[in-house]
Amino acid sequence: MNDKLNIEFKEAYTFACNTTIKLAPDVMLAFYAYYKQATKGNNYKQPSGDIQLRNSFKLNAWFQLSHLSEKEAKQEYINLVNKHLK
Repeated sequence: MNDKLNIEFKEAYTFACNTTIKLAPDVMLAFYAYYKQATKGNNYKQPSGDIQLRNSFKLNAWFQLSHLSEKEAKQEYINLVNKHLK
């Protein structure tokens, strides 16, 4: 199951990275947070970027997903791709 989930997650990430669909900022923030939780878990790091307010929103969105395992976050990321991009 984990291998299948990892493959689906990588495919969803690749699809999301290559889309030309313009998403609302809150949806983009959800993509960011689920991706970070799926790949980093609760190993928080300050987001890169020069805009402090934006970085704060990103970090806060990620913190809010701390209750999810990396596996759960991967599935939620896949669900976001299917909902908003397919």
